[in-house]
Amino acid sequence: MKPIPSNYPRILIAGTNSGVGKTTITLGLMSVLKKRGFAVQGYKVGPDYIDPSHHTAVTGRPSRNLDTWLMSRDVCLELFERSLVQSDIAVIEGVMGLYDGCMDGTEYGSTAHLSKILNTPTILVIDARGMSRSAGAVVLGYKHFDKDIRIRGIILNRIKSERHYVSIKKSIEDNCDIPVLGYLSFNEEIILPERHMGLVPSAEQELSKSAYQKIGNLMSATVDIDRLISIASSVNSLPAFKKTVFVGNNDRFYFRIAVAVDEAFNFYYQDNLDLVESYGVELTYFSPIYDKYLPADIDGLYIGGGFPELYAAMLASNTTMKESIRKAYKNGVLIYGECGGMMYLLEQMVDFKNKTYEMCGILKGMTKMENKRQGLGYVTVQAQHDNLLCNNGDVFRAHEFHWSSLHVPEGTSYAYTISKCDENKTKADGLFADRVMGSYAHVHFATDPRLAKHFLQNIKKA
Repeated sequence: MKPIPSNYPRILIAGTNSGVGKTTITLGLMSVLKKRGFAVQGYKVGPDYIDPSHHTAVTGRPSRNLDTWLMSRDVCLELFERSLVQSDIAVIEGVMGLYDGCMDGTEYGSTAHLSKILNTPTILVIDARGMSRSAGAVVLGYKHFDKDIRIRGIILNRIKSERHYVSIKKSIEDNCDIPVLGYLSFNEEIILPERHMGLVPSAEQELSKSAYQKIGNLMSATVDIDRLISIASSVNSLPAFKKTVFVGNNDRFYFRIAVAVDEAFNFYYQDNLDLVESYGVELTYFSPIYDKYLPADIDGLYIGGGFPELYAAMLASNTTMKESIRKAYKNGVLIYGECGGMMYLLEQMVDFKNKTYEMCGILKGMTKMENKRQGLGYVTVQAQHDNLLCNNGDVFRAHEFHWSSLHVPEGTSYAYTISKCDENKTKADGLFADRVMGSYAHVHFATDPRLAKHFLQNIKKA
């Protein structure tokens, strides 16, 4: 394995706010770097699953999530350093605006916070539409809001003309002492498609591959890539940290877990899968849409989130797979479903067109797609009962993002209560029964590695 230098080349692409083009610029940079022969390791600030899927498609390496609200400082550093093996440069995509994070008014969960933890230079992306000289004032505010943040360059998105670019570049460089490294013009051919939960994941669209290359080609022509590489290479060392996630995993669990992966289910954190495998577990993958049966000889089943509501008809019509899952459950297989996975484990699903589809029926109840979000943001989870992931009274952090509402029989017991990071109100979450659990809470095991171990211990006991 290639040794990892402490001053590992790295750069962070941030934005003034959501929708300014961070993902477009990030994917373009990754594409250019890969074309030049770099092994690029991608990262996403925050809990999002979709942007990392595009990073992975461009770089050919699983992208990782780093989140300073879900994880401690040391965990962020550990996951970052661990995944750098056999790569040449790290490209980190920010979340929302540079200073936006948890809604409690602190820097936790923000791009800025991670930038400071990783000692990483920041490139700020600005949407230049409807703006000229005022861009200097915007950058000046971002520069002085937190002087510990090293904004090393600006990239302008949606520039209308060369004259427009020159005007903004002059305002920023004259007033802010930060170089403008280039721009992208508005181009419909590089717009990535979106829907109710953000960008469409890379797994669902072939057009992404050509779009990535096109963005890269455009950036090569109008952005100073060599200077970006120079900025990424002139970094300070990573600070010292203590490893707590991928160390001391001496327990061995020699069994197989089937993981659902297809267009309907693809929301997984790579570090979750890596952590499970670090205990000796064999992961095998299957498709609830296309495969007729579960893989043979499994002891556990892990169904992550995704978009089952868009593939409800295909999931419902695959009766042999649903029966295979029911049979596995009856034969002692433990099942964990997260968000979309929980929706699939319930009895019915009602889609956006109000059409009802039969699902697995292992958990009692149904979900219904609504016309607005039903849950979004960081949550603190407190267990109310022993369950597959933890014991009664345990507390950990997670996040939720869903458009479906849950309808269950009266008197149903819930595994958790959850509360948002900026609110005191609580609500119930987590359906559970013997050897099965489903929840809207998306869990990154690095927030508390005991969660993964508890899950594996429960499989072993069964």
